[in-house]
Amino acid sequence: MVTIPEYYEGKNVLITGATGFMGKVLLEKLLRSCPGVKAAYVLVRPKAGQAPHTRISDMINCKLFDRLREEQPDFGEKIVAVNSDLTQPDLDLSTEDKETLTGCVNIVFHCAATIRFNEPLKDAMQLNVLATQKMVSLAHSMKHLDVFIHVSTAYAHCDRELIEEVVYPPPVDYKKLIDTLEWMDDKLVSLITPKLLGERPNTYTFTKALAEHLVQQESGNLNIAIVRPSIVGASWKEPFPGWIDNFNGPSGIFIAAGKGILRTMRASNNAVADLVPVDVVINTTLAAAWYSGSQRHARPRSMLVYNCTTGGINPFHWGEVEYHVTSTFKRNPLEQAFRRPNVNLTTNHLINQYWIAVSHKAPAFLYDLFLRMSGREPRMMKTITRLHKAMMVLEYFTSHSWVWNTDNVTMLMNQMGAEDKKVFNFDVRQLHWAEYMENYCMGTKKYVLNEELSGLPAARKHLNKLRNIRYTFNTILVVLIWRIFIARSQMARNIWYFVVSLCFKFLSYFRASSTMRY
Repeated sequence: MVTIPEYYEGKNVLITGATGFMGKVLLEKLLRSCPGVKAAYVLVRPKAGQAPHTRISDMINCKLFDRLREEQPDFGEKIVAVNSDLTQPDLDLSTEDKETLTGCVNIVFHCAATIRFNEPLKDAMQLNVLATQKMVSLAHSMKHLDVFIHVSTAYAHCDRELIEEVVYPPPVDYKKLIDTLEWMDDKLVSLITPKLLGERPNTYTFTKALAEHLVQQESGNLNIAIVRPSIVGASWKEPFPGWIDNFNGPSGIFIAAGKGILRTMRASNNAVADLVPVDVVINTTLAAAWYSGSQRHARPRSMLVYNCTTGGINPFHWGEVEYHVTSTFKRNPLEQAFRRPNVNLTTNHLINQYWIAVSHKAPAFLYDLFLRMSGREPRMMKTITRLHKAMMVLEYFTSHSWVWNTDNVTMLMNQMGAEDKKVFNFDVRQLHWAEYMENYCMGTKKYVLNEELSGLPAARKHLNKLRNIRYTFNTILVVLIWRIFIARSQMARNIWYFVVSLCFKFLSYFRASSTMRY
């Protein structure tokens, strides 16, 4: 079997969602590690007055592409921006663009989707199901197509405890649901949504399950591979450790913890955190296309599913995530932190609500009051509200664990040669979690918040100042409480004097022992 770079040599690739987090990494890795690829067509819609080619030009100027730019200065010539809107009929493709794509594309990577968990059902169906249907239809008209890769999610079937690498029966008939939603108004749709979702937590996982079934039903004679990543995080190794460019998913939560804004979270310490580095997902995706495309003559109509997750191979728990995030940000603090990083995880709803009131809302209210009194605009309560919405979205996934079957991922790895295993590494057994989490946290600091490492001394000084303020406040609070009790109770007074005398005795003993030592 040919190597992965050899397979992609001379191939034309079509990518949807190329301006998204995973799409960018896919495009960069494809061009850098498979330099023989002929062209990468990317479907992009105009946005904020920017034409598709302008958006792509701006995108490839970001730091993610620095390594590729050094190795292949003219890589941009291989990227072809195609004006398209996946929500419009026929993908809003011009006749000329459609003829070009159907006449030359060999591999399709369908990565585009809405990743908003609480998207209204109509919108989620439009972006995750109907857009997929249009892409499958376009793929059928491609004369030289080797393989169609559909990027799904490991949580498409999160209503099951054991998730195999198969396409499960859908929760509803997607064709009937599409027809029904056409005549329903938004209010009626919102009323029936909870019943449709059943045990699934949101419209994202629901529509992703429907999209998988749609691909299976409408694939015909296409060669299909479905890649299911779990919670996608910062890069492990490529193009450099810790690259991340957004607040989505756990990244925003990590930043909030580092800033000292997040102090409590409803999560199980023992629940498996199914974080998977983005480069692991991309390497799996590129290898899946290579394997299915190389086997197309022997297996002209195949469908393989890959559960791309760390939970079943190299598990890491949310309690460990919390420890590594807070310890990293204590050593390498974020600038202008609100408080020192410290997060309490609990599965108890009442305890969590108590800590939200005490550690989130009360300090935010007092800080906003201070801002108002000093003539500035209050902002902390708005930040806390946004944070709580993000926490509610993630709560389901931080409180549950699943058992993943990854036999196909293992099979794919075994089919690769030694060099391909190095260049397209997705063996998460090699992942060292402590190192990865530190790089992840530092990545949020450098690439999301754009904070320079030269500012660390000042950030550490600020964090020490916050610690001293906290100790001073706690000491004053304890003294005030004890003084109130002492003034009213003889027993409390006796206890107070006993504790104080005990402290003095301990200090005297410590000084005496120190003197004797020298």
